[in-house]
Amino acid sequence: MLLTILTGCDMTEKDSDGVPFSGMSTSLDAADAMERVSSEIYDLIGVKGEASDSHSTVTECPGRDENTYFQILHPWSFYPAAASDIDSAMDRLKEELPKNGWNIVEYGPDASKNKNIRMIADNEKKKAGVKVIKMAKENPPMLSLSVISGCYKIPDGQEIQRF
Repeated sequence: MLLTILTGCDMTEKDSDGVPFSGMSTSLDAADAMERVSSEIYDLIGVKGEASDSHSTVTECPGRDENTYFQILHPWSFYPAAASDIDSAMDRLKEELPKNGWNIVEYGPDASKNKNIRMIADNEKKKAGVKVIKMAKENPPMLSLSVISGCYKIPDGQEIQRF
């Protein structure tokens, strides 16, 4: 359920816990794949700015053997070069994600006192979900992004590397 909780993903090919199966992979290769997904999302923003230097982490797949299955979470932030571009950055993502295979499953203000705008989207082909939060009242304003994979299975004879 981590994928569903973090991103609200509603992908097909789910197990009973709601998390899609992403195939067999080592954790390093899966992390590289999720970081590529993050890079693709960064390119869709189309606004000058900077991304935080963050790395993926390995998480457990709910209800599955932790020695055999894992997910990859890649959290990062985007800071537009001009604070006034924060709305443009979020608007571009809202427009461009669906053109690139993403299904927006939620969009609107969250329950925080700042009423940050939250967008949740998933991509069946990539077996990935993303949660984007526009934090316009932060100093500096930013988009907070969390990209998460479906559940991977480690190949026979290999061990999950935790990072």
